[in-house]
Amino acid sequence: MSNVLDVHLFASVFITLFVIMDPPGTVPIFLGLTSAMSRVQRNRAARQAVAVAFGVVVAFALFGQSLLSYMHVSLPALQASGGLLLLLVAMELLTGKMEEPQPSGNTNVNVALVPLGTPLLAGPGAIVATMVFVTQSDGTTADWVAIALGVLAVHICLYLAMRFANVIHRVLGESGTILVTRIAGLLLAAIAVQLVADAVEAFIKAA
Repeated sequence: MSNVLDVHLFASVFITLFVIMDPPGTVPIFLGLTSAMSRVQRNRAARQAVAVAFGVVVAFALFGQSLLSYMHVSLPALQASGGLLLLLVAMELLTGKMEEPQPSGNTNVNVALVPLGTPLLAGPGAIVATMVFVTQSDGTTADWVAIALGVLAVHICLYLAMRFANVIHRVLGESGTILVTRIAGLLLAAIAVQLVADAVEAFIKAA
């Protein structure tokens, strides 16, 4: 079994990414970002968000270090930009702008892609953690299989958490969903500020 799958590495990847990406914690934010959507639209948004997050994580796992080096972008800079973007989204959740229905002809706005898919799900933490696992692996087939299955398992958990957010939405009702949206905005603002603070701390240490 160890020749095909490194179970210890799989467990490490799964637990680390599960804690960082936090599938249960995405439920209130997902409800807040999709409060103006129907059940079908919310299900589609869940699929799109997970697909985008999976694609981003896999892309950075394979090409991330080379891409950042080529563009002369540091990991703290990536972290700070993600934090600033999440802070803007948090402000919209807190002020209720996310609940305003978009015109039906507006195809330029898709919260499932940004900010839900990235940087909320596939944020700097998940990207960096995956890149570290890839860098520290021995490059064997067992290691690659373990990392791939760990990443896939976490994204399945993310999809299930958002897929069944509809049940929570029906239980809470409209008033409850608005309350959760405000709380989600507050939590998201805290996450965003922490990301920026960590980036500033990294810049100071580097200097």
